[in-house]
Amino acid sequence: MKSSDFFGKLTSKYIWLNLAAMAAVVVLLVVGAKFGIDMYTHHGEAIPIPDIKHKSFADAKQMLANVGLLIEVTDTGYVRTLPADCILEQSPQPGDCVKTGHVVYVIVNSGNTPTITMPDIVDNSSMREAMAKLRAMGFRVGEPQFIVGEREWVYGATVNGRHVVAGDKIPVDAVVVLQVGNGSRSETDTTIDYVEPNYKNQQEDQEGEGDVDEFDVVTPAETPQRGN
Repeated sequence: MKSSDFFGKLTSKYIWLNLAAMAAVVVLLVVGAKFGIDMYTHHGEAIPIPDIKHKSFADAKQMLANVGLLIEVTDTGYVRTLPADCILEQSPQPGDCVKTGHVVYVIVNSGNTPTITMPDIVDNSSMREAMAKLRAMGFRVGEPQFIVGEREWVYGATVNGRHVVAGDKIPVDAVVVLQVGNGSRSETDTTIDYVEPNYKNQQEDQEGEGDVDEFDVVTPAETPQRGN
């Protein structure tokens, strides 16, 4: 091929049109990819999360849906003063900015009162030990009820006036009252060592000694009669 022919082809409109078309395609791909990624990732979008604490689950779900957010329950808790299905906690926190479609995780209030298993504290622990163990487990402990017995020894436990034992299921909001000894003893528990005297043995001992008092029989003398 002559050099004149080669340079002639380079200056041909057909080649330049092809190159321009290829460049346009590349530019369109780059721009399209950029805008597509931004739309997919919601680049630059910031939606503040509304405060849904203490709202019912249905109301919270609607509030989030209105701003393009989702809701998911991760756990349940219990607050006696709040209604069931009430939102106790949320994550992310109110005011945090997220993108459309973000999931807000919540903890809702349980409709059933949780229970705790009563431990074995009766007749095998002191008042301080029992109270510390109950509180560590989450029990509410009231003022102890003092009864006759060894000082600060736990003789029983009651909930709402009912005696409870180890293994019983106690509501978390119930108050446990310990029955504790006050250090005094009951009259029925007082033991007196009393030995009844053995009168029979004493009598036998006295008879065995042979000490018998001897008495002389004295006959009164006759008084002589006077003559008339």
